[in-house]
Amino acid sequence: MTYEILLYSHIIGACVLLGTGAGIAFFFVISNHWGNTEMIAHVSRIVVLADTVFTATAAAIQPITGYFLAREVGWPLTEPWLMASIGLYIVVGAFWLPVVWIQIRLRDIANKAALANSNLPETYHRLYRVWLVFGFPAFLSVLLIVWLMLTKPSFE
Repeated sequence: MTYEILLYSHIIGACVLLGTGAGIAFFFVISNHWGNTEMIAHVSRIVVLADTVFTATAAAIQPITGYFLAREVGWPLTEPWLMASIGLYIVVGAFWLPVVWIQIRLRDIANKAALANSNLPETYHRLYRVWLVFGFPAFLSVLLIVWLMLTKPSFE
């Protein structure tokens, strides 16, 4: 692959991770803020779908394009900014993977409550709070990774 294709693919992947992450979180938070069980059920189905189609795909491709891009340019993976990026990517995964499971559970609970025409149970609200808290370190880590990619600091 050429440098330009790798760079383009890697940047698009970063944009998708950042953009869909922010968009998914925004719409899910807003639907939960309004508190309408049917709306929450509907939005949660879209959230799970969007995370599967966009975020998971970008998350899988990002380290691959990053590795080949570093190899193409000649950056050793021991470069401090690359090591920091890789470490932060692991942090993102450590928070995002449970979030995926939580989103699926939230979707299922909300759908069940919507079908029964009932309020969301406390289990839903407890899981939602965990989802919300886990989102912050994951999102901030992605922001830091993008900063590292752009600035490539030496940490010296």
